[in-house]
Amino acid sequence: MTELPLDTAWKLKPRNPSLSLQDDFRSLDGWTPATVPGTVQWDLQKTGKIEDPFYGLNERNVQWIGEQDWLYSLNFQVDEQDLQAQHLHLDFQGLDTLCTVWLNGKQLLQSENMFVGHSVNVRPFVEKGQNTLHLLFESPLKKGKALEAQHGKRAVWNGNPSRVYIRKAQYHYGWDWGPTLLTTGPWQPIVLRAFEACIEDVHAPVEVSPALDHALIPVQVTLQGNMEGQTLRLSLLDPDGQLVQQQDVPAALKNAVLFKLENPQLWYPNGHGAQPLYTLQVLLTGEEKILSQKELNLGMRRLRVVQEAILGEEGSSFTFEINNQPIFAGGANWIPDDLILGRISDDQYRRRLTQAKDANMNMIRVWGGGIYEADVFYDLCDELGLLVWQDFMFGCGMYPAHPEFQASVRQEAEHQVRRLRNHPSLALWCGNNEDYQIAQSVGAYGPGGDESQFDALVIYEKLLREVCETLNPQTLYWPGSPFGGTDVYGKTVGDRHTWEIWHGPMAPYQEYKNYEGRFVSEFGLMSAPSLALIQQSMPENEWYPESETFVHHTKATGPNGKPDGARRLAVYQAENLRGHRNLEEYVYNTQLIQAEAMRYAYRDFRRRFEGPGKYAVSGALVWQLNDCWPVSSWAIIDSLEIAKPAYYTIKREMAPFSVGLHLEGPLHIWISSSHTQSQQAQIRLTAYTLQGEKTSEDLRDVLILPGRRTDLAPWTVQETPLVYFAELLIEGQIVARSSHFPEPYKYHTFADPELVVEHLENSIKITAQKPVKGLWLDTRHKTDWNDNFIDLQPGETRILEAPNLQGRTLTLRYLGADSAIEVKPQVVQA
Repeated sequence: MTELPLDTAWKLKPRNPSLSLQDDFRSLDGWTPATVPGTVQWDLQKTGKIEDPFYGLNERNVQWIGEQDWLYSLNFQVDEQDLQAQHLHLDFQGLDTLCTVWLNGKQLLQSENMFVGHSVNVRPFVEKGQNTLHLLFESPLKKGKALEAQHGKRAVWNGNPSRVYIRKAQYHYGWDWGPTLLTTGPWQPIVLRAFEACIEDVHAPVEVSPALDHALIPVQVTLQGNMEGQTLRLSLLDPDGQLVQQQDVPAALKNAVLFKLENPQLWYPNGHGAQPLYTLQVLLTGEEKILSQKELNLGMRRLRVVQEAILGEEGSSFTFEINNQPIFAGGANWIPDDLILGRISDDQYRRRLTQAKDANMNMIRVWGGGIYEADVFYDLCDELGLLVWQDFMFGCGMYPAHPEFQASVRQEAEHQVRRLRNHPSLALWCGNNEDYQIAQSVGAYGPGGDESQFDALVIYEKLLREVCETLNPQTLYWPGSPFGGTDVYGKTVGDRHTWEIWHGPMAPYQEYKNYEGRFVSEFGLMSAPSLALIQQSMPENEWYPESETFVHHTKATGPNGKPDGARRLAVYQAENLRGHRNLEEYVYNTQLIQAEAMRYAYRDFRRRFEGPGKYAVSGALVWQLNDCWPVSSWAIIDSLEIAKPAYYTIKREMAPFSVGLHLEGPLHIWISSSHTQSQQAQIRLTAYTLQGEKTSEDLRDVLILPGRRTDLAPWTVQETPLVYFAELLIEGQIVARSSHFPEPYKYHTFADPELVVEHLENSIKITAQKPVKGLWLDTRHKTDWNDNFIDLQPGETRILEAPNLQGRTLTLRYLGADSAIEVKPQVVQA
């Protein structure tokens, strides 16, 4: 088989409606070089025809692109050898979105779904020598509005409501954290394939026995072409690359091959074990040559989602169990890492997902308003031990279900399920994001709702379930997120989105424990991005939180669709902190609020993972891990790849051991563990006045129970207000820390911590003489700290390390500081 990527010499231009389509393609006017795979916006920016839409207010100036039809054209060569092949196919791996394709003047296909690949037999149309490929991309906005006029306007949250009729990434229409950028173009590769016979698909659903002592690997191979005289060789290699088993079978038989593996090396999520990957190699051979080949990475794991009664409580659990081990699924929601999808490199995916892994996360939810991610994304999740909760691409809308729409969705689902089903990281298929919730809000679902008004129920409860149970029955299909019981806001069944904090009543973030669910798949609190990103993305005269440009880069909206992010941020700041005096302090304050909210959320949700029969809360996925452009949002990593303070808070709360403190009368203390074995430890408790005078100390022995919460006797200290610190020690080494400072912080004046800071090449040594809260180190770059945003007790010295610190000057800020402190690569005293 030979493959010719059609990735050079393309050109594009806007459609000229005054010309016939044929004349427009022939015309020499208006063409500009094009990148394939790519998008119109990317190429127009690269050629200087538009300014960066992410900078300043430029987003407003590029909306015409999504309202315009676009033409792509390519001349390419086909030689005699390719023409002699028995099969000649053009593969269009992704067209964004409404695209008609002609080859040498003959129409090949008409695609209306961004998420479907097409393979077209082009033998009748290809000529020796030069061939011409023409693509017409129609405006998704114009087509969506036409369909809306035909079928009716539908309720949505975020974006133009006509989006529900178009199978395109929904966030391109604008979201409450992203701009409106209706991309268009061949966003995935276009490849010409010449072959006699080829492997189209390989499915290898791993089945690990309940005793974990063996694995069955049935392999089904889908072939195309003449198989007479051809042979399939299937080889299974262990994680070290050594051949374990091999089978040769006649390709014409099309029988499944079964491997049985004794005592397999088991694949675990991050923090619960290793991620060994076996390799399955499939070769199609004939006449002593390789005709086609495919290779899969396989993980041997037994995965279940356990929904069982909870002792003493209503409802049922929603617990991911890996290799018979129940886990607390702590992680984040994922949005596409850019609006212009072709710019996301493999290395960028690795950096972002490694950040998730390094924050002790073990699950990523691919959110239903974006895209089914690139193959490399899932390969990395396999490698890094990040379970994937995979939404189908429906988000926050009342979607239609007319026959043509259903047919497109079925094609999309079958294509994507086949593509992703072999990944050991794939943990769950989910029908949509918040579509049951919006249906309940308009009276089409839930208590007293009229489900006859909820057209898309047939998609979520029948069509997608059928596809998943037919093509990937080993993976649970879940109809939506949130979903469970008869009320999407219920707390006792299924998964829940906890937005009473930030949205809805704007409850205090200290109250996350009042809004739990069996699995909390969304929650979060917004903050500004890094100061470095703000200064890169807007002109200097707009560097203040109330500026037009700053507000433009704060997309959060209220129920009326109007911007309200700044107002809500102001409320949470006013309830907890003293007012900001400048942009730097605004950034710090909003990020501190976000980090403190995540401390309460992860700590209180994980606290309810109480052990066998009592897995009352089994997961917490923050909204959101990442950003797709420069914006104030709920992300814990901004689009400059700089982790916010909340990132480090989550990293500590999701560590193998974490210590919880809650002051309610006495100090309540608990330890959460993800280890499978019990552990002898000590916990050291210390209390200080706000001025740093020690008032009490306690050292206790504790047996930490495995994979659950361990409660300790409360600690009573009479003096108030106090600052409390806890250190968990195993064999004399600190394995977890925690603290409690009196709240609300605005009521209290904390002593100058009298910091001593030493800046080494790739580490910072800090000593505090008084209690210090929220000590934040900022280099204005992506810096991979082992810890940051820390609290220190009097006399404590900490060394914060970062392999890419590289001697950079940084600024240091903490709660109550009058200003940031600049720290250069030398010993300084603050």
